[in-house]
Amino acid sequence: MSRTDTPTDAIRKAPPAAQDEEARLRELGYQPVLARRMGGFGNFAISFSVISVLSGCMTLYGFGMGTGGPAVMLWGWAGVGLFVLCVGLALAEVTSAYPTSGALYYMADRLGGRRWGWYTGWLNLLGLLGAIAGIDYGAALFTGAFLNLQWGFEPTAGSTFLIFLAILLLHAVLNLFGVRLVSVLNSISVWWHLAGVAVIVGALAFVPDRHQSVEFVFTEFVNDTGWANPFYVAAIGLLLAQYTFSGYDASAHLSEETSNASVSAAKGIVRAIWVSWIAGFALLAGLSFAIQDYSATQNSATGVPPAQIFLDALGSGGAAALLLVVIVAQLFCGNAEVAAASRMVFAFSRDNALPGSSIWRKVSGRTQTPVPAVWLAVAVAALLAVPSLYSATAYGAVTAINVIGITPAYAIPIYLRLRAGDRFTPGPWSLGRWSKPIGWTAVVWVAIVTVLFCLPQKAPVTVDTMNYAVIALAVVLVLASVWWYVARRSYGTPTAYGTAREEAEIAEGIV
Repeated sequence: MSRTDTPTDAIRKAPPAAQDEEARLRELGYQPVLARRMGGFGNFAISFSVISVLSGCMTLYGFGMGTGGPAVMLWGWAGVGLFVLCVGLALAEVTSAYPTSGALYYMADRLGGRRWGWYTGWLNLLGLLGAIAGIDYGAALFTGAFLNLQWGFEPTAGSTFLIFLAILLLHAVLNLFGVRLVSVLNSISVWWHLAGVAVIVGALAFVPDRHQSVEFVFTEFVNDTGWANPFYVAAIGLLLAQYTFSGYDASAHLSEETSNASVSAAKGIVRAIWVSWIAGFALLAGLSFAIQDYSATQNSATGVPPAQIFLDALGSGGAAALLLVVIVAQLFCGNAEVAAASRMVFAFSRDNALPGSSIWRKVSGRTQTPVPAVWLAVAVAALLAVPSLYSATAYGAVTAINVIGITPAYAIPIYLRLRAGDRFTPGPWSLGRWSKPIGWTAVVWVAIVTVLFCLPQKAPVTVDTMNYAVIALAVVLVLASVWWYVARRSYGTPTAYGTAREEAEIAEGIV
C-alpha cells in the first residue's frame, strides 16, 4: 500500500482472503474455539456500552464538580474526546491487522517481542478488571441513591458494597449464557443509552423553571481539592472524561466472535468513540445547566450529585424515573465490560501468561464461553473495590486504576506499529498517510494522562486522600516482573496454528 492511500482506498484494496476470519485466525496462530455470532453493529455496541456516558459521566460528575467544576467538565470533555479519537483511530488500524481476543498484548507481542506483549497484557488486564470494579460500584452507588429517594434507604459503605457484589453476580451469570445473549444485550444498550441521554437532557431542559447561565456552564471554575494551582486542578479534573473514554478495546477483545472482524472491530472502536463524544457532551451540558444549588448538589443526602440535580429539577417521581434509566444503562455497561475482561483473561491464559492458565482458558463446549475466565474477572473486580469499605476516596482510586492500567496498554501497540514503519503490514482497515501523525498524537497524549492520573487528587496528602492507583500499578508491574521469570519459558503467542501439540492443548481447554 502506498503512503498516499486513504483509509477508504486501503479498505477497497483489501484482498478477499482478508475477510476469511477463521483462516486469518489460524494464520495468527489460533484454532477457532469461540462462537463467531456477533455482527458489526454488535461489535460497535459492546465498546459503546463499555464507554457508557450514562455510567462514566454520571458516576464521576460529583468528582468533576470539585476538580474544576462545569468549565473543566465541558471543555475537558471536548478536548479529551478529540485526543481519545486519535488513540482509537490508531488502535483500530492495528486491530485490523491482528483481530484476536488477546488484542493489545498480542499486537505488542507481534510488533515488539515477548516482553512487550507480556507487560502490555498485564496493564490491559489491570485496566479491564479495574473498569469492572469502577462501573459496577458506580451502579451500586446509583442504586443506593434510588433506594434513598423511594424508601428513605440510607446508603452506607457496607450496604453499597453488598449491592455491588449482587451486580457482579448478575453480570457473571448473564455472561455464562454465551456471546449471542451478550450481543443482543449490547445492541439494546446502544438504543437505551441514546434514548436515555435524549430523555434526561430533554427533561432537564424543559421542566425546571430555572437554569444556570451559559457563562456559568462554560466558565465556572470550582476547586475543592486543596491544591492552589488551577492548572493542576484542571488537569486532575480530566479524569472524568478520560475514565469515561476507556474500554473501547472491547471491540478488539470480541473479534474472535465477530463476523468480518478485520473491518468490523476496527470500525466498532472508532464509531463507539465519536458517538459517545457527542452524547456525553450533551449529557454533561444538560446536567450543568440544571443545577439549582451547587453546594447542596455536591453534598446530596443521596450520595450521588446527579440524583440531587434530578430531584431539584423534576421532583422525587421524575428523579426516580431518570435514576432508573441511568442504573439500567450502567448495568448494560458492566455486563459488556465483564465480557471484554473475560476474553482477555481467556486469551492471556491461552498463551500461558497467568497463574493457573490451564484453568482460566477452558471453554464451555455448550455455550463456547470461557466460563472460568468470567468468574475470575468478577472475583478480582470484587477484591479491587474492597478499599471502598474503609476510604471515601477509594472510588476515585479505582477509576484511576482503570485509566492508568488500560491507557498505556492502548499506546504500546500504537508506538510499536510506528516504530515498525513499513515492516508493519496493515489489515483491510488502514489510516494510510494519516497513520503517523495520528499515531504520534495518540502516544504523546497517553504519556501525559498516565502521569496525570498517578498524581494525588486531594491535598494535603494523607492515608485517606492518597491516590492508591499508583500503588496498584506498581504492584501489578512488580508481580508481572516476578512472574515473568517463572512463566517466561511457557508463555508465548504461537506463530502458526496446526501442530499436534497445539491441537491437543486446545482440545484440553474445551469442556
